[in-house]
Amino acid sequence: MYIMYQIPPTPMSTAITMSIQLLTVTVIFFLTLPFLLLIINKNSKSRKSSASNVLPKRYPIIGSYFAVKSNLSNRVQWITQILHNCPTATYTLHHVLGYRQIFTANPENVRHILKTRFSNYPKGSFFTSVFFDFLGNGIFNVDGESWKFERQVSSHEFNTKSLRKFVETIVDTELHDRLIPMLSGAASDKTVLDLQDVLQRFAFDNVCKIAFGHDPACLLPSLPQTEFADAFEVATQLSSERFRAPILIFWKIKRFFNVGSEKCLKIAISRVRDFAKKIVREKKQELAGKSSLESVDLLSRFLNSGHSDEDFATDIVISFILAGRDTTSAALTWFFWLIYKHPEVEYEILKEIKEKSDMPVYEEVKDMVYVHASLCESMRLYPPVPTDGKLAMEDDVLPDGTVVKKGTLVTYAPYAMGRMEKIWGSDWSMFKPERWLERDEAGKWRFVGRDPYTYPVFQAGPRICLGKEMAFLQMKRVVAGILRRFKVVSATEDDGFQPVFLAYLTAKMKGGFPIKVERSSRFMD
Repeated sequence: MYIMYQIPPTPMSTAITMSIQLLTVTVIFFLTLPFLLLIINKNSKSRKSSASNVLPKRYPIIGSYFAVKSNLSNRVQWITQILHNCPTATYTLHHVLGYRQIFTANPENVRHILKTRFSNYPKGSFFTSVFFDFLGNGIFNVDGESWKFERQVSSHEFNTKSLRKFVETIVDTELHDRLIPMLSGAASDKTVLDLQDVLQRFAFDNVCKIAFGHDPACLLPSLPQTEFADAFEVATQLSSERFRAPILIFWKIKRFFNVGSEKCLKIAISRVRDFAKKIVREKKQELAGKSSLESVDLLSRFLNSGHSDEDFATDIVISFILAGRDTTSAALTWFFWLIYKHPEVEYEILKEIKEKSDMPVYEEVKDMVYVHASLCESMRLYPPVPTDGKLAMEDDVLPDGTVVKKGTLVTYAPYAMGRMEKIWGSDWSMFKPERWLERDEAGKWRFVGRDPYTYPVFQAGPRICLGKEMAFLQMKRVVAGILRRFKVVSATEDDGFQPVFLAYLTAKMKGGFPIKVERSSRFMD
């Protein structure tokens, strides 16, 4: 059944009422803050004596505000440390004015949230309000019947062989026409490249061509700045910063008065949505003059199947660009860093690649089990989406006994889960693809997966990632295409250099990944 697609109205009276409420709360907070600081200062000695305790201090009214604020830049690592020190890998963090957030790295709790009590843990109003300006009513920002409808439509398209073939063609073209020539030029000129930036450009070109048949050409030799790509980057980062604010109402106040980061976000979102809508209109005109579907990008498929509402098409396309843009590039950036640091793993990968053709067909890519295991192991340590939250609709109790009150944000943390000794053993800190493999009767490697609630890198349950198989297809083709020809070497002079993991909506490597490219003679024999 076709569901009408509408954006909820936001009357001016509602906005004014909301701003008055926000300002009132802010005034109360700042009036009480001096007294709270006096209390905290009086207890400074006792606080210093218990500094070894990693669990954050909390105070009346402001909760653990100071601990949250002091760990903004390393929040995911801080949360991981906290969960390591909790018996059931679950902790309730107290925010300002009594607001609570539960973090968990417990697989049974994750199963409960994502599957057993799925209906009680939707995205919720908190998440959707944060991202509505950017994602609208796209599939990653809706719940209930709207989500079911968009999931059904998207699932049908993602399961077609024609789309898989289209993705293969797009990725191979971008790989052989742009990425490989760029790396070859860097090898010849001995120039340093930021591999993170290169892979982001590669992924953005791919996902735009797959999503709506548009080539932004970000991976040209000149590495051009494009307005759409730049605006998308700003919109993504500033939207994620709304989550990171130690006092969550501040971004709403800034948005109402159109100042600071919210003013920049508004401009970036306007550019993204205006461009996307322009593409949608052009695609509708193109399809109107044709009797059959010639273009097989996702937008053409949606429009051709009767889902022609402009806002619906724009929202769902922006959501898919967000999902495909940074996830694969983040995974590959950390993957290449890890194999640089572990040449024994690179050696095993090369042995497997050598058995395949130069442009491996789908079945060959599918059979790259050691590459697959290496990618899984890389994403265990550095998941593209390090945390994900759901909002409890009713009171509940998690399997480990944690009490969940209605309206509580419950966040599971793939980053922390990948570092749990209880899950991965005492060697959890090691990059070890073999933990995903076993030998078959013939002595060949066979992939052994983990259940998605232990390894929720692609989510799990009804919301499990639709593009999981396509993501692996793309990443394996990139790995094979690059390592067959080149050796990727870190350009940092410090041998002990350890890149910093940054968590926005998706993961990034702080400062990028500067590399040198060396031609490989490993396939010349």
